[in-house]
Amino acid sequence: MENGKIMSIKFTNYIELLNKLDLTPSSVLYIIIITLMGKNIPSDADSKKAALRSAGVLHPNPNAIRDEAFLQGDFFDPNDLVQVKYEMLRRHREEQKTVAEVARAFGTSRQAFYSAKARFDSQGIPGLIPKRRGPRGAHKCTEEVLDFAEQWKDEHPAEGTMRLAEAIEQRFGIRINPRSIDRALVRRKKKRQPRKETLG
Repeated sequence: MENGKIMSIKFTNYIELLNKLDLTPSSVLYIIIITLMGKNIPSDADSKKAALRSAGVLHPNPNAIRDEAFLQGDFFDPNDLVQVKYEMLRRHREEQKTVAEVARAFGTSRQAFYSAKARFDSQGIPGLIPKRRGPRGAHKCTEEVLDFAEQWKDEHPAEGTMRLAEAIEQRFGIRINPRSIDRALVRRKKKRQPRKETLG
């Protein structure tokens, strides 16, 4: 550093850097740590995006929204898919905007508008949350889960499949419909049965 100005210098190694700047190794370490921390601290917007993504409600195409409130204000967030859908429905119902107008302003199709409206009318705000595309019950019934289910049924013959589903959730942390468990166990049993030889 010369006359209070930071110099931009290429150093061939760490020792040359220390000698040139007349710094101790610990001073350089603190500078590096502070620099790295500053680069890695997420902004509030990044933190919110991460939370929305984790909840499965991060808007896949926020740039398609042309509504003035979402373009200008801090309160309306085009990344928040639930807020976008709710406000689209509110504009139609409360402000008497046509379906074509709100669909265009909110970057969606009429079909998507009617779908969101139907879910909101029947379920309220939770209906605006996209369904998670996770594995269905049959895909959750892995060999490990079915091994556990068979052993549990042997040890608890008087208990029903509802209790078995609860035991599976407690053991593996997954929810499976009791009927899916029954079907998977029946399929597994059929696979194990030897095929009858046909007479030729």
